[in-house]
Parts: sequence; C-alpha cells; structure tokens
Amino acid sequence: MAEETGAAATQENKQVFRVQKVYVKDVSFETPRSTEIFTEQSQWTPEVKIQLNTENKNIKDDIYECTLMLTVTVELQEKPAYLIEVQQSGLFTISGFKQEELAHLLGSYAPSVLFPFVREVVSDLAVKGGFPQLLLDPINFDALYAQHLASSKQNAPAPATQQ
Repeated sequence: MAEETGAAATQENKQVFRVQKVYVKDVSFETPRSTEIFTEQSQWTPEVKIQLNTENKNIKDDIYECTLMLTVTVELQEKPAYLIEVQQSGLFTISGFKQEELAHLLGSYAPSVLFPFVREVVSDLAVKGGFPQLLLDPINFDALYAQHLASSKQNAPAPATQQ
C-alpha cells in the first residue's frame, strides 16, 4: 500500500511539456505596390521591420495555447513593398511545474518552438508574392522574456507601507 502511495505521489510530481499541435491561426499578405515594384524597380535593397508579440491562455486543465504574433513590414525606398502578418499557434500540455517555471515555458520556450514554423510561413509568403526569399534571423526568446520580466518589475506599483 505504501508503494502505491509513493508511486502516485511521484506520478503527480512528474513534469510534462508536450507539443500537441502547431498551426497557423491567422495569416495576411499585402503588397500594395507590386505592379510598380515589379516593373519599375531595378535594385532590391529593402528595409525590413519586425514586430513580435506572444499571447498565452489556458484552454483547459494542463492544455495551453501559445500564439506567436509576427508582423513583417518591408519597405523599398521608404515606401511599402509588402506586409506579412502571421499568428502561429501551438497547443501544449504542461504540467508539474511551479508557476514561475510555467510562466517561463509559456513566455520563452513555447515561442521558441513556434518560431521555425512562423519563419517558414514568412519565407514562403514572400516568395509566393514574387519577392526574394526572406529569412528571419534567429530570436533569443530567453533574452526577450528576461527583458519583459525586468520591465514588469520596473513598472510594478511600489508596495504600500504601513505607519
């Protein structure tokens, strides 16, 4: 009987991080000046701007959805060439972690799992839109998460003091 209780306790404390599903939740490609770019531009020297955000929510029990939202704006001679917006999502089973560890998994590790998928979507859309391949540089999600935590601590209200 003691062995069963011990086994059950060990099973309850088991840490699980599992990718259940990865999918494109939303995607948009816009090229407002494609005719002008393809017929009049002789040199392709774009300026690329990237906006990145994540969103997480608990779906049920130990299942979480993490969404990596990426907006890529490509300009040519200070005019828009194209815009790509992608929401790449994943369903993750996460259990057995402390709240702080869970926050790190959802804020850093899960987005790093999703990034190669969103990177491929961006590259494919650029090529299918008639433009040169766009390969996004790797992103250090651990560093971004650490910046987010530091920023959150700075913006947190000061604790109230009793007199």
